[in-house]
Amino acid sequence: MTVATMLARLALAAILATGLAGPALAQANEPGCRPEMASYRLPIQRANLAKDEVRLSFIGHATFLIETPGGVKVATDYNDYVRPPVTPDIATMNKAHSTHYSRAPDPAIKQVLPGWDPSGKGPAQHDVTLGDIRVRNVPTNIRTYGGDTDFNGNSMFVFEIGELCIAHLGHLHHPLEPGHLRALGRVDIVLFPVDGSYTLDQEGMLDVLKAVQARVMIPMHFFGGGTLNRFLARSQDLWPVERRERPEIVLSKATLPAKPTIIVLPGH
Repeated sequence: MTVATMLARLALAAILATGLAGPALAQANEPGCRPEMASYRLPIQRANLAKDEVRLSFIGHATFLIETPGGVKVATDYNDYVRPPVTPDIATMNKAHSTHYSRAPDPAIKQVLPGWDPSGKGPAQHDVTLGDIRVRNVPTNIRTYGGDTDFNGNSMFVFEIGELCIAHLGHLHHPLEPGHLRALGRVDIVLFPVDGSYTLDQEGMLDVLKAVQARVMIPMHFFGGGTLNRFLARSQDLWPVERRERPEIVLSKATLPAKPTIIVLPGH
């Protein structure tokens, strides 16, 4: 374990121990986000990935399992309610709600990356390479429980694997400015919330997707089919939609759709 990793874990442990659900964080759990939420159970036997492929599995809510050809596993918005059935090597977290961070991350995780600075001194700054993946963050603001702005309180996380660039927009509360887009860089696959209430409204999210221009757009954070279908109705004249039967997908640069496409993975 590197000194930087040890310090990061100590800092995270300190903030969790002192009560992570303070006024800025103690927002009520989002609808349906309870300990009994079912996570997607991965099959025991999984095919190996080619060197240019990545596997994305929608575990639920805002949590995806990202797997690289080198065997590195990343869990997004790792929390105490919805977790992948395997221990990730890297866990990213956001603090807007308790369904986006963990009070007790598995100690076997090599890198725990909170999307905020636990010390409160400024934005989180992560740029980590583990095996064949690079993970970095782009800070964003969030609304606090009292309606104020917590500047740099969350992050979008960017995952670079071979020639693919995946962006997880996290608990995005506001439109993206040019600086955010420059920091994101080219995005091939974007994972984005569509609830339209706890995060950015649906029309605003459409504008974000237009600006990001990813070839694959995968919705998350939709609490049920009704919310998801309302978003798809708004977007139907913009992009084609593919609905998959399984909550996982294997992608590579060569297999990206020719035109930007929304791909819906089953889950909630």
